[in-house]
Amino acid sequence: MPSESQPPGNRPPSGSHAGSDLVLAILLAAAWLLWSGFLKPVILMFGALSVALVLITAHRMHFFDTDFFALRLTSRLVRFWLWLGREIVRSSLDVTRVVLHPRLPIKPTVVEFDAHCEHPVDQTILGNSITLTPGTLTLSIDDKRFTVHALTEEGARDIAGGEMDRRVSGLRKS
Repeated sequence: MPSESQPPGNRPPSGSHAGSDLVLAILLAAAWLLWSGFLKPVILMFGALSVALVLITAHRMHFFDTDFFALRLTSRLVRFWLWLGREIVRSSLDVTRVVLHPRLPIKPTVVEFDAHCEHPVDQTILGNSITLTPGTLTLSIDDKRFTVHALTEEGARDIAGGEMDRRVSGLRKS
């Protein structure tokens, strides 16, 4: 029986999420193994139980019945991750250089800009990507208006320049 919050025609048939379930189970199990670091039977049992509980909860929340999380693993997404990794390393080196400089040339700056990201997931990815980049922190997101703190004026200019926004906006293009 369909839930009252969603008309019957908008929900895919039950059981059509086997691929999504498998991918989520593999990702959760891999994360559990990576972060626990133990291969003892009791730990593995707790990991399997945790994965099962997350999958059950995801189904009860109709996690896979919406396109809200439908950002597909495409070559564009992989290229974004590689670019973001490079930006994180570059920013780490810049922050290290600034902090270790004898005169400590830090000029904290708050910058606001309007993002081109329409989808809430894209806005979240942009905000998190800014925060992951050393020396910058997303302070707020109000509609499409981002407020970002940067350790230096150069970092603020880079964020306001829009390269990261452009790359995140391009993730959903077909």
